[in-house]
Amino acid sequence: MRQILDGPALVYCEGAFNTPNGKTAHGLVRFTERYDVLGVIDSRYAGKDSGNVLDNKANGIPLFKDFDSALQQLTGQGRKPAYFVIGLAPDGGRLPAEAKAVICKALAKGLHVDSGLHDFLTNDPELVALAKTNNCRIRDVRKTPDRDQLHFFTGAIEQVDCLKLAVLGTDSAIGKRTTAWLLVHGFNQAGYKAQMIGTGQTAWMQGAKYSMIMDSCINDFVSGEIEHAVVSAWEHEKPDVIVIEGQGSLMNPAYPGGFEILAAGRPDYVILQHAPKRVEYDGFPGYKLHSLQEQINAIKVISGKSVVAVTLNHENMTREEIVPACRKITQETGLPCYDVLVYGVQDLIRLLEPKLQK
Repeated sequence: MRQILDGPALVYCEGAFNTPNGKTAHGLVRFTERYDVLGVIDSRYAGKDSGNVLDNKANGIPLFKDFDSALQQLTGQGRKPAYFVIGLAPDGGRLPAEAKAVICKALAKGLHVDSGLHDFLTNDPELVALAKTNNCRIRDVRKTPDRDQLHFFTGAIEQVDCLKLAVLGTDSAIGKRTTAWLLVHGFNQAGYKAQMIGTGQTAWMQGAKYSMIMDSCINDFVSGEIEHAVVSAWEHEKPDVIVIEGQGSLMNPAYPGGFEILAAGRPDYVILQHAPKRVEYDGFPGYKLHSLQEQINAIKVISGKSVVAVTLNHENMTREEIVPACRKITQETGLPCYDVLVYGVQDLIRLLEPKLQK
């Protein structure tokens, strides 16, 4: 049985569910150990099952028109949420103006509010006062810890004696975190001990025990925080495999993540997530996506490590296009390619199992 770290939650994703800007909500309805997700707010899909909308697989988590109808229906079922979670992940991490009124409603009803945006709710006196009045808490997940709590790179990563895998991507918002979790769960189900290293706010919200939030960390400490998370997971859990969630992509103009993960996390191998029908970097028309082969080569040059497999993001593809697309990628790169979201992660686990015996 799943152990919930915090409690029942309602997720706010108005206007963004089933789009790249709703990826935090997507992660939470697919998997989280932090919350018991009771529902998602997005009026465009009201009355539908969030799993059916997202993955064509029902998950029993309904979509609601607005906060009032969600709270009324859930409370009537004896399932009142204790948390109101911002499931939006817009470019720049800014809070939409219309969202504040809904957050005020949640706080007025005594719900704790968790946000992973760059607009810190705890900097808003009105929201802070509401939280205090109603005896509830606001958590800004992306708020950087005080500098005396941050870690500088030490080289302790070299002591980690287990298989380390990094799931990187050819772009941002391309499914790296979901693939990383599927790998962790797949290894665990195959009888191995696996640990996830979260590097973004959504992984923390999903309950990643060892994590840091890369895009809000002070630059001097990014490598040290990645190293600290990996070393802590190794020392405390003694896993067979550690899977590190990627961020952005090496060549994305706005989110050039990945270098610190390669340099500080020092993975043994890389799995690369790719969306064949994406031709421009997410959110940046005119910025042509570098080819898959260019990005594979860049990873090799930067880290000296190999990409061992490509995982497919099937956005804008029909089910019938997936297998031919995987075959084409294999022909072009010489690497096996899998759609783990549709077909499962077992074949990828079998590919990686021999690398555990080092």
